[in-house]
Amino acid sequence: MPELPEVEVVRRGLLSFLPGRIVTAVAVGKHHLRRPIPTHLLTRHIQGQTFLTIDRRAKYLLLRMTGGATLVIHLGMTGKLSVVPKSTTLHKHDHLRLSLNSDRELRLNDSRRFGTVMVWPAAEAVASEGLFFAQTGIEPFDPGFTSDHLYTLACRRKLPVKSLLMNSRLIAGIGNIYANEILFAARIHPATPAQFLNRQDWQRIIVATQRILQEAIEAGGSTIGDFLNASGHPGYFQFHFAVYRQEGSACSVCAQPTVKMTLAGRATYFCPACQPLQHKMSQKRD
Repeated sequence: MPELPEVEVVRRGLLSFLPGRIVTAVAVGKHHLRRPIPTHLLTRHIQGQTFLTIDRRAKYLLLRMTGGATLVIHLGMTGKLSVVPKSTTLHKHDHLRLSLNSDRELRLNDSRRFGTVMVWPAAEAVASEGLFFAQTGIEPFDPGFTSDHLYTLACRRKLPVKSLLMNSRLIAGIGNIYANEILFAARIHPATPAQFLNRQDWQRIIVATQRILQEAIEAGGSTIGDFLNASGHPGYFQFHFAVYRQEGSACSVCAQPTVKMTLAGRATYFCPACQPLQHKMSQKRD
């Protein structure tokens, strides 16, 4: 599933094509995504409108129109948003096409159909956005993403730190790939109960989080299976993974083999030497 860096890469790519362009026509495929595509809302509130800008919140893209409506898209596991010439051959899983007042159109392709398309009409957009994201956690690049904030979030939670990082109600946008990479960089075992981490631990996690996410964005994201940017090109951060899908390989720091385990139902990768699970966690320090 695309995580924060991949969604941000798509957002930045769309900014090169969409602002100032008018949606002249809407076409919707015959298959549903996670929920039915709201054709009537697209026709009424998006068609004929001009793209103003594109924002991101967590793993959602918010395509804002000059009239005040917002087109909301989640890429699911295999979704791809691209701006292509109108003459481009249609593919089986092209579920949404927005024709522009140029020779191009915006297409959403999603082979597994776990993505989501929503429309918030202008009169409801602000309230709908506030309600929709009311239970979404803090963004990793937000000024409030501090060691004090994370320490407070975690101090009474027994769940593993990796699960906390991936909990979108607490922290927005971090999925399995980057949670593994972040914890390796911070030298913290993924199964460590979040409540046992001190502020220094959280500060290391913050530094690792912001560095790794920024590097991934600059590398165009990670292409593990289907991810492509808005121009149809893959990312290449996967060539810089330290632990994700590297089980059995020599750790880049200590040369010991990295290992894989299942944690909360997710594949988890770490170096046992660099990320030891501390048994005397009661000796928590601030």
